[in-house]
Amino acid sequence: MNTPFLRVRDLSVTFPAKGAPFNAIDRISFDLARGEILALVGESGSGKSMTSLSIMQLLPGAAQMSGSIEIDGQDIVAFRRRQMEDIRGAKVGMIFQEPMTSLNPVLTIARQMTEGLVRHKGLTRRNALTLARTCLDDVGIPDPDRVLSQYPHQLSGGMRQRIMIAAALALRPGILIADEPTTALDVTVQSQVLDLLFDLKTRSGSGILLITHDIGVVAETADRVAVMRGGKILETGSVDDVLHSPQHDYTKSLLASHLTVDRSMKQRRTDREETGA
Repeated sequence: MNTPFLRVRDLSVTFPAKGAPFNAIDRISFDLARGEILALVGESGSGKSMTSLSIMQLLPGAAQMSGSIEIDGQDIVAFRRRQMEDIRGAKVGMIFQEPMTSLNPVLTIARQMTEGLVRHKGLTRRNALTLARTCLDDVGIPDPDRVLSQYPHQLSGGMRQRIMIAAALALRPGILIADEPTTALDVTVQSQVLDLLFDLKTRSGSGILLITHDIGVVAETADRVAVMRGGKILETGSVDDVLHSPQHDYTKSLLASHLTVDRSMKQRRTDREETGA
């Protein structure tokens, strides 16, 4: 495996509460290299999304974090807001479950896609707009010029998700966090979004932290899996080992609660790997 671009060690996140503090994340550790997809899997409330917010330094103010999060060799746990502004987007990006939570409703898509390119890549506005147009075309968005002139509320959920992936393509971060990126989408658009994530991995070499509760998505997309419950990582391994030879009782029960992994999903994964698409 390549040298990890993201290295998490003994990460804990606690919140004050009556009695003992509440441990939202309890001493978790994992690595993620460029060019691989690690799926973080678990039921609702297991700590998956809290892990992603920790990496992005977007935790609520009451949260207390300990341990280390190294991104490209820098431990960002104690970083201040301005330091994190240099990290977000350029080295680690994020696709939220509902892009409307991260797209500004009062700014055009053009403005939102070019700001990061001007800041992190040093491009002129004109060159940034040209690259944004190219990236929208790369993710299959028809008539990019029209879309660039529009606002988020004028676009469908699937289109907004594509735009978020296009923005990540443009910045080429070392790591992209995809937090339940297909949950609100229909089956056809879900498959298209997964194809785009795989394309991001293969074309730009980004590592992807895929946060999901969908075992089918894991089987179709991931290289490795980490299973979470109660803020802890219980089991980590290759996708084949964890899905077909689980070691922890919780992993076994989690898999048993789903139908047998769809063979067509596994076949789509194989087809992607063979064609590189």
